[in-house]
Amino acid sequence: MVYFQNQSDSLATQSTYTPILQVDDYLSVKVTGIDPEAVVAFNLPIVGGQMNQSGSSQGNPAINGYLVDADGTITLPVIGAFPIAGLSRKEATEQLQKKLEEYTLAPIVHIQILNYKVTILGDVRSPGTYNISNERITILEALGLAGDLNPTGERKNVLVIREEAGKKVEYRVDLTSKSIFASPVYYLRQNDVVYIEPNITARSESSFITAKGSIFLAFTSLIITTITLITR
Repeated sequence: MVYFQNQSDSLATQSTYTPILQVDDYLSVKVTGIDPEAVVAFNLPIVGGQMNQSGSSQGNPAINGYLVDADGTITLPVIGAFPIAGLSRKEATEQLQKKLEEYTLAPIVHIQILNYKVTILGDVRSPGTYNISNERITILEALGLAGDLNPTGERKNVLVIREEAGKKVEYRVDLTSKSIFASPVYYLRQNDVVYIEPNITARSESSFITAKGSIFLAFTSLIITTITLITR
């Protein structure tokens, strides 16, 4: 179960990863500026929390956000539909700031993906869907969140399912090779699915147990049938 087996001491790694905004992403978009009152109209109101006697909000307010529609746009106050799918967060920030300069002086835009998540399934200790707050996670970190693979998990043929241009694309990676650091799925994207299949030993044991169970049931049925015929 040794990972990253390779003769070379150096690790080939990807360049800095930046997530690409996609359809169905849920985004927080906040606009600030020199004049706070001038940018109020470009921000959604904060919802949730409770008002105390002094009139100020207390508790944890919910974050109001924008869902990227099927046409790749979000609908912003004042501005209206703004195309954002297919852009990196930096590109989206720069383009939105440029658009806002038509309305206010020196706007500053902050964009965050609120529903950045990956799903880990199969032969791991804790399968499930995990929300990622920092919008950046490697496949190794994701497997760490899931408690690592079980001893029976297949480490040389890990499946990553990713949606690209509206189509499901499959990638296979080998956790025992250092080549994983240069893989296009070393950094996972939002909504990626990682599946760990059981190795050949686990599948053989499962088939053997199933076969034994079938034989046992058949033998038990034969005995019951024989006893029934004798006692008639």
